Amino acid sequence: MRIGVYQSAPVFGDVRANLEQVGKDLPQGGADLWVLPELFNTGYQFVSPEEVADLAEEIPEGGTCRKMIELAAGLGALLVFGMAEKSPSGFYNAAALVGPEGFIGAYRKAHLFYEEKLFFKPGDTGFPVFDVGWAKIGLMICFDWIFPEAARTLALDGADIICHPCNLVLPYCQRAMVTRSLENGVYSVTANRIGTEARGGKDPLTFTGGSQILGPSGQVLSRLSDREKGWAVAQINVQEARSKTITSHNDRFGDRRPDLYHTLWR
Repeated sequence: MRIGVYQSAPVFGDVRANLEQVGKDLPQGGADLWVLPELFNTGYQFVSPEEVADLAEEIPEGGTCRKMIELAAGLGALLVFGMAEKSPSGFYNAAALVGPEGFIGAYRKAHLFYEEKLFFKPGDTGFPVFDVGWAKIGLMICFDWIFPEAARTLALDGADIICHPCNLVLPYCQRAMVTRSLENGVYSVTANRIGTEARGGKDPLTFTGGSQILGPSGQVLSRLSDREKGWAVAQINVQEARSKTITSHNDRFGDRRPDLYHTLWR
């Protein structure tokens, strides 16, 4: 199968233009699965709760999800994308998975970064894995990368591919995801954005790009630069993510010692 990553520079608040740009950029038949950045349709640097309320949408009933389902049908592909979710319980930094047949599932970001804590509630979905037939797809978002328990939970629950929408400003994640892929024996797709946002007198946020697709041994299958808009794809064999063998005597999951890991539950 072919999986793809999309790297963009959204215009803050211009949801229509950002959606149209994705539709123009993604190629027909380019991949079976595309992963887009966190908050790809709105931009990142909110300055007030009112802005969040104005730009957040319901999942899957909102206009962005409907448009992305249409795009998925046109491309004949699955799409993972990050967006601000409006729900009866509040606002969440979320990611959705859709396909040609419609909505598949969603995730709400567990580990909020920096000022996200001012605008979003901590996610309450856990770390979901969705069986789409040819693969099992796990979702996490941006700052979740710094907590190895997130990727490990997805892998233990059977994820072959970890889809990772991001708006990264710290310089560490792309390297850390090499370890996340290697230690769990999974493919990972980190979809970041580029550009700078400086809104409402706040300090500028410069996004680091470097979107990448990694293999189960941590190998870089495809990577974009820190400044380019566009997309990249990689051919994968899902079966390679289902063998956790390291040597003839070692297995990533079989050699685990949960009886010694009690500190993790503190």
